[in-house]
Amino acid sequence: MVKKKQNIPYIERDVSWMYFNRRILQEASREHIPLLERLSFLGIYSNNLDEFFRVRVATQSRIAEYSDKSAADESEKATKIIKQINKLNSQYSVEYEHSVKAVTEELRQEGIYLVNDTEVSAEQLQFIRQYYRDHLNGLIVPVWLSAIKMLDNETDESIYLGIKFHYPGTKRAQVGYAYLELPVAVAGRFVCLPDCDGKKYVMYLDDVVRCCLPLVFEGLGLSDFEAYSFKFTRDAEMEIDNDLRTGTLQKISKGVKSRKRGQPLRVLYDANMPKDLLKRILKKLDLDALDTLLASGRYHNHKDFMKFPDFGRKDLKYPAWYPILKKELDGPESLLAKIQQRDRFIHVPYYSFDSFIRVLQEAAMSPLVKSIKITLYRLAKESKVVKALIGAARNGKKVTVSIELLARFDEASNIYWSKRMQEAGINVIFGVEGLKVHSKITHISMTKGPDIACIGTGNFHEGNARTYTDCMLMTASRRIVKEVDAVFSFIERPYNPVNFKELLVSPNVMRNRFTSIINDVIRKSREGLPASIKIKVNHITDQQMVKKIYEAAEAGVEIDLLVRGNCSLVVPDNGRIRITGIIDRFLEHSRIFIFTVGNEERVYIGSADWMTRNLDNRVEVVTPIYDPEIRAEMKRIVEYGLRDNMQGRIVDGRGENLFRFKEGDTPFRSQEELYKEYQAENERYQEPQAGQTIPGSTGGDNA
Repeated sequence: MVKKKQNIPYIERDVSWMYFNRRILQEASREHIPLLERLSFLGIYSNNLDEFFRVRVATQSRIAEYSDKSAADESEKATKIIKQINKLNSQYSVEYEHSVKAVTEELRQEGIYLVNDTEVSAEQLQFIRQYYRDHLNGLIVPVWLSAIKMLDNETDESIYLGIKFHYPGTKRAQVGYAYLELPVAVAGRFVCLPDCDGKKYVMYLDDVVRCCLPLVFEGLGLSDFEAYSFKFTRDAEMEIDNDLRTGTLQKISKGVKSRKRGQPLRVLYDANMPKDLLKRILKKLDLDALDTLLASGRYHNHKDFMKFPDFGRKDLKYPAWYPILKKELDGPESLLAKIQQRDRFIHVPYYSFDSFIRVLQEAAMSPLVKSIKITLYRLAKESKVVKALIGAARNGKKVTVSIELLARFDEASNIYWSKRMQEAGINVIFGVEGLKVHSKITHISMTKGPDIACIGTGNFHEGNARTYTDCMLMTASRRIVKEVDAVFSFIERPYNPVNFKELLVSPNVMRNRFTSIINDVIRKSREGLPASIKIKVNHITDQQMVKKIYEAAEAGVEIDLLVRGNCSLVVPDNGRIRITGIIDRFLEHSRIFIFTVGNEERVYIGSADWMTRNLDNRVEVVTPIYDPEIRAEMKRIVEYGLRDNMQGRIVDGRGENLFRFKEGDTPFRSQEELYKEYQAENERYQEPQAGQTIPGSTGGDNA
């Protein structure tokens, strides 16, 4: 949906998200991608779509259903967005089913057979029934559809089988109906069958249960079982950071009575399901007119493809890239002292996140450290970060942790770790009322030499650091470190005014500072100086920032954007705006901002995307980069992304996602090239000797 907002072309955020998720789907049909990785992309696409409907479509549905005249415009817009999403979803589902069929057929060519209940041999059926007795018996309890009013106690994390059967011996062959939940959480989605003739066989749990329905209903005298899968997505919550005027949003989120939290809003079902069975299931789900009902294939919830057995076939997966332990951050010397000497930097997952863990562990034990402050948004299941912080508290350090309890889908984990930290004597702050604390910052107070700060683009999360590309600056620059400490003061006492000169902090000054920087670039471009803006972010949807980008392009500024996800821009014909979206083995997550006029250059990294929620409704931190080597590295990351003609797609607002590669081009894959260069540079690295000049070093104040 392209709309004119204040006379500017604008793609609605949720429509642009559908275009983004389609880029993931497209990876599953690319022949140069290893086969099992293509299967994984299908799983990622499916999982993303579930979360999108659970949160974003749920939000739009609530707005669309709100009948108050004060929100009439928003309600009408939400209705149009939902219709566009459903149209795209239907279109993409056809592509999805085709990709699943193509990939599973190629698996057969590799000797891996994904078989269903109609294809198994007598020996395999014997194995399946024994598997049921050994592993599934007691985990499956069917429910008669006639016995329940609504399917309101079932989770949307599961897959269900609708069952149709007959009561033999009755005069009219009476038909019965039931449903059951597949025990995927306990048994997994795929069951490996015994090898035969050198071939590997695997089966959906759905089909294992289909084979065993006579055992599931044993003793009841039933026959002629038919089983068809279905799943639904529930309304998770009203997303409170939506781009509505605040008063209207509050009224909608508090006042909507027509849709209870958790009500189903999307149903997928096997297109071959008999109408009588489908009618009974849908009646128990009570869908509304705007909800999505989609006839689909035999199987649903393909997020499980991300855990598909690999049978030891490493040749069908990406070659392993092991995180590089950066030599300059290795060895017996104090890392805290090294950071005090000059700015340091890591780019995960190319470089190992263990370097940051070591900084925390050293800080936890060093007698030179007085206190540690850190913001935590998402945490690993067995968080080394938290364990280091607990160790610091036990060693007598003053430890302060700001943890975000509203990090979606990680609330339970964050509550658990909060209690653990409080028990260890850590001062735990639960964010700022009305604002999510999304910044990625650490402050380490020293008794000797300057204090230290770490500022990143991604969560302090070991798991994320293995798959998300993120940058982290480790600095002792007094001006930057002082303002990082001031961010913690704002989090603890948001009613006290804080002035930031170095850092761009939201909701305080970030929007105005970015706008001011762009205005300066526009002004100098109009004066005849060569000017450019190069940005790497996850999302650009904020209307004001979209408008500034258009304005800059009209003023002659050359604009290159790397946008992984939502992008509300429609690329104009003047050729000055070029947007690339990269989908590859790592999830592109770092945020880098480069503004250039003539020979002057400003480089920033930080936690914020250009979305209204990040600029106005969250605590975010973006820092300038002053060290010349690190600045050069930021530029290389962006330049390589812009050159990527293998995984880079053209993002122009039309949703086609055309590839950048043209016949005759030299193939260039940015993630692969970065990894190879990082390996080579690490091998060549020599730590400067004592007394040797270090580029960019100013004794801990390289600002």
